[in-house]
Amino acid sequence: QVQLVESGGGLVQAGGSLRLSCAASGRTLNNYVMGWFRQAPGKEREFVAAISWSGGSTYYADSVKGRFTISRDNAKNTVYLQMNTLKPEDTAVYYCAADLSTGLGKWDKSWYSPDYWGQGTQVTVSS
Repeated sequence: QVQLVESGGGLVQAGGSLRLSCAASGRTLNNYVMGWFRQAPGKEREFVAAISWSGGSTYYADSVKGRFTISRDNAKNTVYLQMNTLKPEDTAVYYCAADLSTGLGKWDKSWYSPDYWGQGTQVTVSS
């Protein structure tokens, strides 16, 4: 069993930056593909980014490409999401997720749901 705890959310002005962290416990993250999703009020859950177990491959939603960067530190059992040039439409609850199955391409598919989820952290971007 993997427990995921997100942190780093908050209120920021448009154009600002935040870095989210996702700390795992229970098992080492070395073999898990990790990713981030978000959900805004009244909207469906949206894929944001994913990273392979080694960190060598990443995958981003078009809406965040070039602004967000996902990374991981397996020694610290932690995954990060650096968010730059934030926009009001980035406002959402951000969730960390983990899955043992390989491949990043399925993470943005509506039918796909990773095995493990965090409780979420709120990100609010004011205009």
